[in-house]
Amino acid sequence: MTGFVCDYSHAEPRVSPNFGPRPDGAKVDSLILHYTGMPTGEGAEARLCDTESSVSSHYIVHEDGRVVQMVREADRAWHAGQSFWRGCRDMNSCSIGIEIVNQGHDGGLPPFPDRQIEAVIALCRDILTRNIIVPERVLAHSDVAPGRKIDPGERFPWCELARSGVGHHIDPAPIQGGRFLASGDKGEPVEALQSMLALYGYDVEINALFDDQTCRVVEAFQRHFRQSLVDGVADRSTIETLHRLLSVLPSDLAMS
Repeated sequence: MTGFVCDYSHAEPRVSPNFGPRPDGAKVDSLILHYTGMPTGEGAEARLCDTESSVSSHYIVHEDGRVVQMVREADRAWHAGQSFWRGCRDMNSCSIGIEIVNQGHDGGLPPFPDRQIEAVIALCRDILTRNIIVPERVLAHSDVAPGRKIDPGERFPWCELARSGVGHHIDPAPIQGGRFLASGDKGEPVEALQSMLALYGYDVEINALFDDQTCRVVEAFQRHFRQSLVDGVADRSTIETLHRLLSVLPSDLAMS
């Protein structure tokens, strides 16, 4: 492919060769947000268009708010890798990926500029409307690949996106004392926690043991929904925030 008309009218095209067809019958039902984790946006954009990198994304949003589309939304970009959400183990096939230029944790996780977040919101709103993606399927890369990925990170302003109609979000419960669950714990309370995380969509085995995978999933949950403390410990604040999110899910999802 030498070119295409951008799905988002405010985007500039730059074709990446790293894409393929979506499987027959695959429906786009998720939007996954990433950070680039590289020193510059130009370097990140070049990597996403490099045949040797074997990675790509549908869009990249630069710090100045410029949006570049590299893969058509109808095609399968290579942005999520090994991933899972609500029973799907190939999120590339059912999602659209947005890379947001930011140096990431290795670069100190700098704040996302206002112009960039405004552009991300506008792009997301357009994608969600055209593809009929529900709020609870606007996800972080860390949500679908806990432990393996930690982007877009705990400084990403999910609450600001939610105020603009992008994503599923509530105000997190305040951090306070009380009983908590942590690595090595076992029994019915751990099983209940794992069941709630799995019900929301995370890839966690319900085995009543607070194992390494459960810890990684709790960290991923905190990184998205309780950002003030990401420690993998299921304290009262974490569990209450999870309860609140589940309580406001559509009834057909909350019971599935």
